[in-house]
Amino acid sequence: MRITALTNNRSRARRRGVAACVAAALLSAGPIACARSRAESAGARGQGVIRIIGSDTMVNLLQGWAEQYRRVRPAVVVQVAGGGSGVGFAGLIDRTADIAAASREIRGAERERLSAMHGSPPAELTVALDALAIYVHRGNPIERISIPDLAEIYGERGTVARWSQLGARHAGCAGDTIVRIGRQNNSGTYAYFRQIVLGPGREYRLGSIDQSGSKDVVALVSRMPCAIGYSGLAYATPAVGVVKVAAERAGAAVAPSTTTVLDGSYPLARPLYLYTATPAAPHVREFLDWVLGPGGQAVVGDLGFVSPPRLLSAAVLRGR
Repeated sequence: MRITALTNNRSRARRRGVAACVAAALLSAGPIACARSRAESAGARGQGVIRIIGSDTMVNLLQGWAEQYRRVRPAVVVQVAGGGSGVGFAGLIDRTADIAAASREIRGAERERLSAMHGSPPAELTVALDALAIYVHRGNPIERISIPDLAEIYGERGTVARWSQLGARHAGCAGDTIVRIGRQNNSGTYAYFRQIVLGPGREYRLGSIDQSGSKDVVALVSRMPCAIGYSGLAYATPAVGVVKVAAERAGAAVAPSTTTVLDGSYPLARPLYLYTATPAAPHVREFLDWVLGPGGQAVVGDLGFVSPPRLLSAAVLRGR
């Protein structure tokens, strides 16, 4: 079921916002002032600004949605900020965000705080799928790695510290020591990797080089011949190698791709979420309905993510 059309009053408000934007441009204020004018105008109406905070894995995707949605609804300003999934949930709880973007499921304590603050449980929408890729320097000859090996590299009391232990003779890494690149602990990717790779109760080994963004992980691995890192497949570049992953040491190794994410054969595939308080404001529901529709899902594919096989309508955001 699609979200209903705008009311006449809202249409008039939009026209006023567009007029303000055009006026700012004519006064040589430039595109930045024009965007500010649109945001201020929309904010004054209290219904034209959508604030999204959260997952760094999803920042490119969120920005892509914001840019495309501007063409669909010019009077609505979509503001995007990263910081990690935990930051997004905190923003939703303290009402500095309308939508939290997350690469992990909401935790029980976060759900309880949101429910208490807003009077009802938040809505959870699976908006894309992602392959968490394992990156190495492009000169590294290793072609496959298993999840147990990754656990011994990244986990506390781990037993794998050198590339030669994995059968990789890497001339570019003279010291043979594996340099671990990770994510900061407010990241959903950090939490997902610990849950799936390290397992219950096991913490990360100290001494990794932790980055705040998905793109930063890939960039650092590309500059360090001894490095290994984990980040979303959408951030892959020609400057790094992507290693096939096996669920078990003796199992078949699988390359991350749209096909292997959808058929479940890639062991580090994961859903990406948007959360919002319910009942959501009409303009927020309308945006989320668009994200789940053909326009929003085209952006998902264009930016290297995967559309979920089943998309729920944003009508669930009307409340429970």
